Amino acid sequence: MIDGISEIHPKPEERHNMPYAPAIHVEGGCDILFLSGSTTSPLYHQHPHVPEEHVLPHDIKDQTRRVMENIKTVLDARGLTWRNVVKVTKYFTDNRERDAVNAVLREYFGDWKPASTGLCVQGLSAPGARLELDMIAVVPKK
Repeated sequence: MIDGISEIHPKPEERHNMPYAPAIHVEGGCDILFLSGSTTSPLYHQHPHVPEEHVLPHDIKDQTRRVMENIKTVLDARGLTWRNVVKVTKYFTDNRERDAVNAVLREYFGDWKPASTGLCVQGLSAPGARLELDMIAVVPKK
């Protein structure tokens, strides 16, 4: 547990088999930060989209790292770490890439496993984007 945030595992002995926690318990007073969905595109880009701003890597692991770096920028701006993230929603365009995405998420989250939902979608906002993540983070009261 960190700052009143803990993973809930009905079968703790099986934790190592899961890339996420079945639930997260937040104790005490806190604020909640809802992070908008992020793709591989730059966090700040023009609207309507300008194709030159959306040159994306093809490899799903490279795409995932860029998404996570976009999200890290937001967490850093609030003085938060990956351990403050309690919920991740993953939007895949190809469910077969789920394991590769989870492998990269482990690079960032380490042994912390927030609650998670994965959905397969037909397309995302930027051509060539194959992953979008949105997250919910807890901001402990100081």
